[in-house]
Amino acid sequence: MTLLAHTGIVFGRCLRSTLRSKTNLFFGMLQPLLLLALFGPLLTGLDMGVSGSSWQTLVPGVLVQLALLGGSYVGLGLLMDRNLGVLDRMRVTPVSPLALLLGRTLRDVVQLVAQSVLLVLLGLAFGLRAPLPGVLIGLLFVAVLAAALSALSYGLAMNVRTSPEFAAIANTAAMPLMLLSGLLLPMALAPGWLEGASRAVPFRYTVDAVRQVFLGHYANTTVAVGAAVTLALAALCLMGGARLFGRVRG
Repeated sequence: MTLLAHTGIVFGRCLRSTLRSKTNLFFGMLQPLLLLALFGPLLTGLDMGVSGSSWQTLVPGVLVQLALLGGSYVGLGLLMDRNLGVLDRMRVTPVSPLALLLGRTLRDVVQLVAQSVLLVLLGLAFGLRAPLPGVLIGLLFVAVLAAALSALSYGLAMNVRTSPEFAAIANTAAMPLMLLSGLLLPMALAPGWLEGASRAVPFRYTVDAVRQVFLGHYANTTVAVGAAVTLALAALCLMGGARLFGRVRG
C-alpha cells in the first residue's frame, strides 16, 4: 500500500477514537468558546490600536491561539499510547512510520478546524463582521499552523519519557510564544521593547495576517509576509517532527 493509503488508515482510526471520546470533544470545544464569550465583551469599549472592531481583532487571535495550544499538546496522547505499548504494536505492522505521524496530524487538523468554525460562528453572534473569503483564508492559516505544531508535538513525544516532562517543555515554550504573538491583545498596545521582541516570534505574523483577511484585505504586505512565515514555519516543523518521530528515545 502507498503512503497515502497508510495515512488514510491511521487517520480513520484516530478520528474514530476521537469521536468516541465525547468528554474530550465537549471540553476541547468548550474552553476556547468560553474564552471568546467571557473575555471578548471586556474589549468592546476599548481602543485596540488597530483598524476594525474588537471582535475582528480578538477572534483571529483566538483562532491562532487554538492552533498553537491545541497543536502543541497533542503529543500527550501519543505519549500515553507509547507507554501503553500501542504505538510499538503499530510500528511492527506494514504501516509506514511517516503515515503514523501524518494520519494523527491530519486528525488534529480536522478537529482544530471544526473547533475554529464554531469559534467564528460564536464570534458572528457577538458582533464579528468578516467576509466569507477572509474567514476561509483564516481557517487555512489555522489548518497549516495546526499541522505544523501537531507534527512537532508528536516528534517531541517520541523523545521524552513521562507526561510531566512533556508538559514542562510544552508549557515553557507555549506561554511566552502566546504572549509575545499578540493573540489576545495586538502588539500595537505594547511598549517599544516588548513590541520589538515580538517581531522574533513567527506567530505574530500569522495572527497579523489573519486579522487582515478578516478585514477583507487579501493582497497587502502583512498578508504576504504572514503567509510566507507560516509556510516556512510549517515546513520546518513538519521536517523536524518527522525526524524526531523516527528517532525514538529509549
